[in-house]
Amino acid sequence: MKRKIKIVIIGAGSTYTPELIEGLIRKRGDLDVSELALMDIDAEKLEIVGGMAKRMLAAAGIDWKVVFCDSYDCVAGADYVITQIRVGKLAARIRDEKIPLKYGMIGQETCGIGGFFKAMRTIPVLYRIADRMRELCPNAVMINFTNPSGIVAQALLRKPVRSVGLCNCPFAMEKSVKETLGLADAEIEYVGLNHLSWLTAIRSGGVDYLDRALGEGVNSAAMKNIPANGFDREILQSVHGIPSTYLEYYYFKADKLKKLTGEKASRGEVCLALEKELLEKYKNPALDVKPPELEQRGGAYYSTVAVELLEAIENDRKTRHVVNVKNDGAIPFMEKDDIVECAAIVGREEIAPLPIKDFRNEHIIGLMRQMKSYEKLAVEAAITGDRHTAIAALLLNPLCSDYRSVCDCYDEMREANREFLT
Repeated sequence: MKRKIKIVIIGAGSTYTPELIEGLIRKRGDLDVSELALMDIDAEKLEIVGGMAKRMLAAAGIDWKVVFCDSYDCVAGADYVITQIRVGKLAARIRDEKIPLKYGMIGQETCGIGGFFKAMRTIPVLYRIADRMRELCPNAVMINFTNPSGIVAQALLRKPVRSVGLCNCPFAMEKSVKETLGLADAEIEYVGLNHLSWLTAIRSGGVDYLDRALGEGVNSAAMKNIPANGFDREILQSVHGIPSTYLEYYYFKADKLKKLTGEKASRGEVCLALEKELLEKYKNPALDVKPPELEQRGGAYYSTVAVELLEAIENDRKTRHVVNVKNDGAIPFMEKDDIVECAAIVGREEIAPLPIKDFRNEHIIGLMRQMKSYEKLAVEAAITGDRHTAIAALLLNPLCSDYRSVCDCYDEMREANREFLT
């Protein structure tokens, strides 16, 4: 008999929430939900999105208890806490994207100095959530979708709460490559950090199809929130892996900077317009299904990834999922306590990363190690607020410029984010 569970969604006023509700509806036969608590600090958005969630459940014939909350105390008695917060809302994201351009650096939500400041704002808040979980639901699992997911997961290692980081990018990457090659049952070797990852083997029937894929110029699916151009055969064969779309920012820095500088609106501004449109749709009392416009927001497979993971933990499935998890020796060239994004076997008691053997790709090894050093320093900067640690972190990030530009940009962005920082 399945146990009754309480699920909390923090940041439930997000327009992504109907994706999660759709996923929970799809899995209702495998999950016995006694309570769904929707929490957000924005009461107006919570009322709109929460109302949409209630209508979706009612239309599916589901009578779960649904409560709206404005305090982290809602985690009391929870079994799962899904976090999808945006500290500073989209206004902060827009600043992350626009200010760096003035200093000749890419402005992006999760990469470079923009992603750094998103982490600076986010980590202190997730620490407060983790502290409440420790007091009010010590056995619960935090499933974090908040970006930058990898840095956040690295930070959460310091808290005595069970947590796992998620992203929809790995699922989309693997699915699209399997479909392109016609290898539905292929075993994929996925190696990297969040938003810095590669597919490095595609095995089926005892054959590795990676070289064929690289020679044919096979790319993984582009995420809709990134202006992607794709990777040609030359770069695929040079790095000897199929990169995540996010690696376009690293491999084509000059082109990306030029494009971003010339855009009339940043991605955050586009998302702000999409959010307003979606919230207007959600207000419609007759709407009880996820609208197609949500996919333009970048939420493809969002519910699949989150709910499949939650269900695998709850029912001890011991199935494979790509997650952000403590390395524990799975990737031999990374430290034991490094958070890595890799395949893991997921069950009730543990999420165990799958070992990767005989890995000799020096390009990937070097870039992962460099970025992990950046991430660790970023976490320290978020906790301490120390300027020197922050500058040391940013000077390691390939998307940041020279010392003077980094310092000047850091000072302006810190001032712009002052109310959210340690």
